[in-house]
Amino acid sequence: MPAVEKENQFSQTSAGLDLKDYHHVEIYVGNARQASHFYRTAFGFTPVAYRGLETGDRDRTSIALKQGDIYLVVTEALTPDSEVAEHVKNHGEDVKDIAVTVDDVNHTYQMAIKNGARSVMPPTRFQDDYGTAYKATIGAFGKTVHSFINCDSYGGVFFPGYQPLAKPAPAVNTGLTRIDHVAVSVEASQLNELIDFYIDVLGFQHSHTEDILTEYSAMNSKVVQNSSGSIRFPIMAPAPGKRKSQIEEYLSFHNGPGAQHIAVACEDIVQTVRTLRENGTEFLSTIETYYNMLNDRVGSIEENVDDLRDLNVLVDRDEKGYLMQIFTKPLLNRPTVFLEVIQRKGAQGFGGGNIKALFEAVEREQSLRGNL
Repeated sequence: MPAVEKENQFSQTSAGLDLKDYHHVEIYVGNARQASHFYRTAFGFTPVAYRGLETGDRDRTSIALKQGDIYLVVTEALTPDSEVAEHVKNHGEDVKDIAVTVDDVNHTYQMAIKNGARSVMPPTRFQDDYGTAYKATIGAFGKTVHSFINCDSYGGVFFPGYQPLAKPAPAVNTGLTRIDHVAVSVEASQLNELIDFYIDVLGFQHSHTEDILTEYSAMNSKVVQNSSGSIRFPIMAPAPGKRKSQIEEYLSFHNGPGAQHIAVACEDIVQTVRTLRENGTEFLSTIETYYNMLNDRVGSIEENVDDLRDLNVLVDRDEKGYLMQIFTKPLLNRPTVFLEVIQRKGAQGFGGGNIKALFEAVEREQSLRGNL
């Protein structure tokens, strides 16, 4: 078992909260082995490291998976009184930790606490045969947390305490490269409160606002990001409408705020989506008429529109370029978390011109589930 101790002698040289990029996303699941198999076969993630009974952990087991620069960690409870088991019981299989890299864990943590963050784990040093890493954790929204991580002095596969997998099961790379953003659903009364948290506590900037209204439902959303734009959180809340919106459906089945979807970037969305479909991934469909006016709405693009139509890939443009995106159906029987696949060609937005089309596609699915 790795050495773990509270660390009070961190460097104090960092200025401000320099959150650099996503380190990993940890998902609490009912069965880590099955979840690992799913993310490997459906999305092309390779299992690379493991911790559990064999490494000295008694209440949980975790498997770290990697593709491109993306790390996913799936964690399962080993005991019925584990907080992992309680979380899955209340929220289903769910994003628990959106971890980010920083230069100085102690400084970032102390600044966040000074700014009003709730402490979950103070700065702690983790060590094993491959080196040393540092980690601290604060509360974010609902039961979701943010960990601050520095692994500059660690030469292992993922993080101290994990055992590298010598012969991981083979995975077909689907072309996913990095986490683009993580979208959050909250109650209407919590939208501005959470925006203020990211701005006041973590030094983020408010970069976009989108309010969407369809025939049946509505949504208000705002986006916050760190100074470089490498970490972004669209935050969405339900707005009054004739029927239940997808945000309300998520909040109802998730039992409160949480990470609604993870957006993963790729370099060739046509090939990536084709591969994911061959692997059995199901995506939302788009009405045929969406593509009839595509060139008029977004202008010239490099991709073949017939390919995008065949795959149901959406396109949007802003002043810096265009992007292409597509959304999976919920990954679970509970209509909660799903994935977005996105390719950016200069655009820095989030597909504001597509959100209405997305909402209408989700409403068709909600109607089938009896939740509209």
